[in-house]
Amino acid sequence: MRRGMSLSSDTSAAHAKTSGPSELPAPKPAGLSALSGCILLSMAGASAGIFWRVDEWYFGLNRPSFAPPNWLFGPVWTLLYVLIGVSLWRAIRSGGLRRDPGAVGLFAAHWVLNFLWSYLFFGLHRPDWALAEIALLVAVIAALARRFGLHDRLAGWLLVPYLAWVSFATVLNAGFWWLNRAS
Repeated sequence: MRRGMSLSSDTSAAHAKTSGPSELPAPKPAGLSALSGCILLSMAGASAGIFWRVDEWYFGLNRPSFAPPNWLFGPVWTLLYVLIGVSLWRAIRSGGLRRDPGAVGLFAAHWVLNFLWSYLFFGLHRPDWALAEIALLVAVIAALARRFGLHDRLAGWLLVPYLAWVSFATVLNAGFWWLNRAS
């Protein structure tokens, strides 16, 4: 303690530093219901399939030789949506999203872009527009993984499979566009 300062003034100074108006209180642990909510929010991205179904147009396209079988997409996306939800839950639980509105914006952007891709590709039958959009989605997912990782390392890593799958989907989208550009 410095000369001339009492214990009470040191305590007050320390209290002012930790509980000032710019600092938020520590986050409360988020339980199973919060985890379930985050997963359900993430799974809402699958609702795009309700609006824009795979139709005859898609089945009539020339497929890239490396295109996976159609049955694989459902299980892969289900797993990815669970991982995205757990990542969101961990980022919320860490308190990082309260301090980082940019991460919240990136999460919202990834969600909108993920949904929009289905509309462009399956709804409008525009693989070219979908290709430009999915390239932006890859960049947003990469930024989101980095931002979440700043607050909770595992939250960032949980988004890596999503980034890898969407990167592969970008190449796949380019293949569909290239093979069907005359149509």
